[in-house]
Amino acid sequence: MKWLNGMFAKAMNRGKELAQEETGSQTLEWIGIAAVIVILVGVVSTAFADGDFGDTLVGAFNDMISTITGGE
Repeated sequence: MKWLNGMFAKAMNRGKELAQEETGSQTLEWIGIAAVIVILVGVVSTAFADGDFGDTLVGAFNDMISTITGGE
């Protein structure tokens, strides 16, 4: 029984060491950022695919620019 308790203690200590190791955390953060960028690009490309949204957006920007410049 003493041997089994010792093995359990070693396994628990090793598990705690592995849990505290953060070698891959930065890589996972970059993968998450890349996934968000890919999703945003997909949403924007889908929005501009049919042309209605793109025309509305361009019109809104043109209206803002003409308001700022005084209607020229």
